Amino acid sequence: MCYLFCYSFLSFLLFGLDAFANAAILNFTVRTPSLGDSNSHHLYSRQSTTTNVTAPGVISIHNTRNAEYISNITLGGREIPVLLDTGSSDLWVTGDVPGTKDLGKAISLSYAVGTASGDINTADLTFDGFTVKDQAYLLVKDTSSFSLDIKAQGFEGLIGLGPNTGSTIRDEIDNNSGDSVLSRIFSQNATSHNYLTMLLDRQGDTSDPFTGQLSISELIPGFENVTDMPKLTVDKVHRLTDADQHWQTFTDINGVIGPDGQPIKINSIVPKADDGELVVIFDSGYTLPQVPRAMSDAIYGRVQGAAYNEQGGYWTVPCDQLINLSFKFGGIEYPVHPLDVSSSDFNILDATGNPVCVGTFQPITSAFSLLGEYDIILGMGFMRNVYALMEYGNWVKNSKNDRNDPYIQLLPLTDKQAAHDDFVKVRMGGIDNTATKRKSSVDGPTSSSGVSLSSSSSLVSSSGAAVLPVNVVMPRKPPLWVSTQLDNTRKRPTRT
Repeated sequence: MCYLFCYSFLSFLLFGLDAFANAAILNFTVRTPSLGDSNSHHLYSRQSTTTNVTAPGVISIHNTRNAEYISNITLGGREIPVLLDTGSSDLWVTGDVPGTKDLGKAISLSYAVGTASGDINTADLTFDGFTVKDQAYLLVKDTSSFSLDIKAQGFEGLIGLGPNTGSTIRDEIDNNSGDSVLSRIFSQNATSHNYLTMLLDRQGDTSDPFTGQLSISELIPGFENVTDMPKLTVDKVHRLTDADQHWQTFTDINGVIGPDGQPIKINSIVPKADDGELVVIFDSGYTLPQVPRAMSDAIYGRVQGAAYNEQGGYWTVPCDQLINLSFKFGGIEYPVHPLDVSSSDFNILDATGNPVCVGTFQPITSAFSLLGEYDIILGMGFMRNVYALMEYGNWVKNSKNDRNDPYIQLLPLTDKQAAHDDFVKVRMGGIDNTATKRKSSVDGPTSSSGVSLSSSSSLVSSSGAAVLPVNVVMPRKPPLWVSTQLDNTRKRPTRT
């Protein structure tokens, strides 16, 4: 809940991304199997899957530099690439939509990159083979206020995949057409199971054999053992309203394992969390995960050559420093691939002209995290390491099968040794000297004089142009105040 406002967050790179082709448009029929049971927990390594071909009932996800994940919808007969965001619940698109009906209800949202304004409209929508009539969405006709060309970035809208209670459009409309896309799909297919699954690929990992994929009421072939994983209870947020509900759950007690193999012990700011537990939100729209400052320091602070930028609020580390990190949920350990613990996607040079990587688990600065609703946002940097199943359960009206509480299941995808070998190949030129680097890190942090980014240092690309790795918050109402740590120019959105 959110003090009369709902909050959404979508992070992506504002500068330094190359334009790319739109995600492939695929048409599939949808099967609706039941969730089966199995007896054993099994790790599905990325190396165990050998196909890039999506199966019937599954649509492909396009990955842009590990910063944007995009699929296609059809709205009013027009195929539109949209960003996938489990952290919000509304649909908005740009451009013309054939046969759309304007409801005359205006909404204006201001972002760090400009203002998205328009009216709520309705049109027939198809997503993953499901069609709903008169789906409500925000039509943004004028994008001139944005400081970037979103179409050139490869997307022309956003689809929120979060709980229906978080929908701004739903608040404005008095009928079911205002419900979120997934709520509409599940409600009209009352005998199907109300779940979404998501598999995110990793660019820059030569051993990653599959593309990103998404499914509704369908399991992605080869990953069926996700149903064996613990059912993680979705933490119910109880504030003034239920509008700030997200896909969130608790870690195990002392459930964050740092580079030294020991738990990173942080006290939760959520009053109802047990000692040692932390409340985590899973958000596919967030590029860089957000963690408490003390946790970020524990991850990166003892790495040889690490430096913290006070002005930007982020860590940089040498790109060849392998950093181990794991999370525990329901008694299962979920290792994070070291290629996801630090990012080389920003082409950053330090003050001496040497390449450095950004520590992806950034110190959280969200005002709503300070209100005691959650501790951590696990975005793409974590979600690439799991196959996620999100069961909407009784969040959906008129459902005959799923009347239980919603839950999350996570299948671990990252094998520690395979990930180690990947990192050595990609970042260390195939020469494994991690043992030496680990000893230097354990000995304690070194002076950052030769490699640090001081608060006044600028980030410079190899071409000489400024390259700022920026996560832009795209809220549906006043945002979860999550700083990108590399851009502190957040603007409060307004609604009219």
